[in-house]
Amino acid sequence: MDSLYTLAEQLGQVMRQQHLLLVTAESCTGGWVGEVVTAVPGSSQWYDRGFITYSNAAKMAMLGVRQETLDRWGAVSEQTVAEMAAGALLHSDAGIALSISGIAGPGGGSPAKPVGTVCFGWAVRSGPVWTQVRHFPGDRQMIRRQAVQAGLLEVLGYLEQQPSQPA
Repeated sequence: MDSLYTLAEQLGQVMRQQHLLLVTAESCTGGWVGEVVTAVPGSSQWYDRGFITYSNAAKMAMLGVRQETLDRWGAVSEQTVAEMAAGALLHSDAGIALSISGIAGPGGGSPAKPVGTVCFGWAVRSGPVWTQVRHFPGDRQMIRRQAVQAGLLEVLGYLEQQPSQPA
């Protein structure tokens, strides 16, 4: 069985146990996280919605990312994914958000942000927002797949450290 599907199944079990909904805000992965989680039967019990905000205009209009953030830090930055995650929570019923923005290639990289640079943001309603930058090897498909996996693994790891909510 595909490892991403297995990961999504595991995440779904924990999300249901904790009575939480997930929202996603994706850029470079183009909805792949949403595809992975909705491949799991019953995911409507724990996946609220997904925002595919590939352009900067979409990030601003749909998630409230500020123009000044994009101008100063760029779309591929911890500052932007933090605002994407917070905006996804604001525009959903979810309790936890995952946002992803990166440079999957083959072009678009720079010395400061080479191809394979992916920024992640996670936010919890009435809780923390945290970010991370990762650098993945490979071609466009491999980079995007690794980003999906890393984003979901962090959500799962965070939730497994949290006490279960009473039913």
